[in-house]
Amino acid sequence: MSNRQELPLLNDWFQQHGITEVECLVADMTGILKGKIMPASKYLNGGRPRLPDSIFIQTVTGGYPDDEETQFWNPVERDMELVPDPNAVYLVPWTEDATAQIIHDCHYLTGEEVELSPRHVLKRVLALYEARGWKPVVAPEVEFFLVKTNTDSDYPLEPPVGRNGRQESSRQSFSIDAVNEFDPLFEEMYDYCEAMGLDLDTLIHEEGAGQMEVNFQHGDPLTLADQVILFKRTLRETALRHGMYATFMAKPMAGEPGSSMHLHQSLMDAERGHNLFAGDDGQPSRLFHHFIGGLQRYLPDAMPLLAPNVNSYRRLLRTESSGSAPINVEWGMDNRTVGLRVPVSTPEATRVENRLAGADANPYLVMATSLACGYLGMLSQLEPRPPMVGSAWSHGNKLPDDIGPALELLRECKPLADILGERFTNSYLAVKSAEHREYFQVISSWEREHLLLRV
Repeated sequence: MSNRQELPLLNDWFQQHGITEVECLVADMTGILKGKIMPASKYLNGGRPRLPDSIFIQTVTGGYPDDEETQFWNPVERDMELVPDPNAVYLVPWTEDATAQIIHDCHYLTGEEVELSPRHVLKRVLALYEARGWKPVVAPEVEFFLVKTNTDSDYPLEPPVGRNGRQESSRQSFSIDAVNEFDPLFEEMYDYCEAMGLDLDTLIHEEGAGQMEVNFQHGDPLTLADQVILFKRTLRETALRHGMYATFMAKPMAGEPGSSMHLHQSLMDAERGHNLFAGDDGQPSRLFHHFIGGLQRYLPDAMPLLAPNVNSYRRLLRTESSGSAPINVEWGMDNRTVGLRVPVSTPEATRVENRLAGADANPYLVMATSLACGYLGMLSQLEPRPPMVGSAWSHGNKLPDDIGPALELLRECKPLADILGERFTNSYLAVKSAEHREYFQVISSWEREHLLLRV
């Protein structure tokens, strides 16, 4: 819908598309869409769905943190009213009945916004930029794997079978033929995305067997976070219709590279519209360097928001199969070994690409976190280290290597908590700590294989 679309015009939009049903959507901390489904007539006649705020402290497995970790939590599970964003109204193109999916903000019944909502956290960070006359522009790149259907989690995932009847058995980076093997799936995916108005740019084959990447056009962070969330849903649905799975796990298969969510970022003057990352001479500006300085200083502490799961850190290990995943926060010009890459561009397109986040991360939190780190750098005028020339991998791994140490770093980083919100940060830490403990209750096949009869 148009950015000028007002809520009263929803009725016209519903009539235009013959909408009979509404899916009221909210993304939780993991990025899982939750909500309610309502008849369109009830929705338009003032029916505002409610959900308990406890959906934001639910773990990816459906559990909750221990009581001692949620002392800050509201024990009565207050109701939230879901408030539609008129700029986040989309069709559901694969349903038989005309259905709308609407992304909602969450407000308590007293009117204040729910600070635990990842969408609210991004809006909170964007408000800081707006107050200074700055307008961040982002362009996400999302990688994913197509895999054979797998109903037994004890078995490893496998590449899917393409049109030629065979599985991919080798890496085919940027291969057009390898993409064409799944043309029916991608044609339908593009049809769905076009019907929804998602701003997709290019599709390429990545390094892994069955691994692809979709790039989005640059634009407003909140709009693009919404679209990444909906794209994930759309691709999973399309893959199922073609007899396979689409997964955004950071490292779904041993021996294959992981999947990332690279984020290109630039900064516009909100009033005059020019790129603040380029100076009058066309060279990178001081704001640009301070932004990178903030990323270098704070991203290592923020890794649980960019690499949120135990599996996320398998992608960030430097191995023969790790591909081009970064292991530090060095920066460099046109250098894909660094965590912070500056592409060759015109002054108007000067930007920095944050390559740290995994495809499994919540896009609202990826964008909020990266922009928050850059904001802190610009406010404190942090100078970056000199740009990396040559391979950054030779400088070793400077990031936390597991979710446990990563959570401790985030717990100690007060400047980030102040920007993202203390209650949100505490809740996020509680959720991810609970998931980490639950993971350690599972005995893996590696342990049975190598320890059962040997120790």
